[in-house]
Amino acid sequence: MRRLENWDNNTWLSSDKYISKFHKFLRLKFRFNKNSKILDIGCGRANIISFLQKKYKFNNKATGIDIVKNKNIKKNILFKKSDAINFLKKNKKFDLIIIKQTIHFFSKEKLITLLNLSKKNLNLNGKILIFSLKTKNNKIPCFKSMKQKLDISLKKDEFLLKIVKKNLEEIQETSFNFKVTVSKQKYIRMIKDRYISCLLNISNKKLNEGIDEIQEKFPNKIKFTDALKCISFRK
Repeated sequence: MRRLENWDNNTWLSSDKYISKFHKFLRLKFRFNKNSKILDIGCGRANIISFLQKKYKFNNKATGIDIVKNKNIKKNILFKKSDAINFLKKNKKFDLIIIKQTIHFFSKEKLITLLNLSKKNLNLNGKILIFSLKTKNNKIPCFKSMKQKLDISLKKDEFLLKIVKKNLEEIQETSFNFKVTVSKQKYIRMIKDRYISCLLNISNKKLNEGIDEIQEKFPNKIKFTDALKCISFRK
């Protein structure tokens, strides 16, 4: 299986507009201050926590972990190449743990372990924020075989979100929506880079057929809403 190395590379997810709006959403969920200890699980290039570090100048640098060490990881944060479970077993305490578009990489058993360790490593009044793609009526532009793979992934997300809710018990559910406008040619480049996990195991032949389908199916400016579910837990 190819590793997901391009999910936040030159997409709307790395844009200033997206990160600024996402920060505003986070601010509604958590009160940041210089003493806040932040962990981002599956941080990619750490764009989000880098923004937070610049803005709030945390005394303890925001920490990002990922199983892939991407190029161009932001330098103002503390990055660890590690899987989340092994990292959390070291019993470091945090005030905010962000798990964004990551749970589908876990089995049921490992997700339960991740949730239990996250709760254990959370300071009193700390928060866990789990983000996942909206599973119903998702609007991500797809070609046929990409949509089939995405639907399978979203069904797994739906199953795992039920486990999250059962494990965390007292939660709040909200949503984060971002209106995307992207040129068709840029979106095709993103598809070639396999920017989303449902593209990882699609053959080159299917990918090229899919690109032809995107060329025919979509206008030169592609517009849609990137919609995320957010589950919030407070200790």
